[in-house]
Amino acid sequence: MDEQANAHRTHTAIVKRLKRADGHLRGIVEMIEAGRPCLDIAQQLYAVEKAIAQAKRTLIQDHLDHCLEDVVGTLSKNDRRSIDEFKDITKYL
Repeated sequence: MDEQANAHRTHTAIVKRLKRADGHLRGIVEMIEAGRPCLDIAQQLYAVEKAIAQAKRTLIQDHLDHCLEDVVGTLSKNDRRSIDEFKDITKYL
């Protein structure tokens, strides 16, 4: 399958965010190996966890915006409401 055909508008930003999280995670490993306080490590792990969760949410929402629209096409305002609610609820993943 062609990678460009699957590229969504947010993929570049997601890759950038994940690379930053990867570097951050490597820093956490170094913190553990250096014997840094658990509170400091936990705070940094929390930050990485949030960054990855945001990347996942962005990917899912972008996929829905990109692919779901292609599948459902033009809908009446009433039918559109269900699709919009479905997309909105993904914010809570």
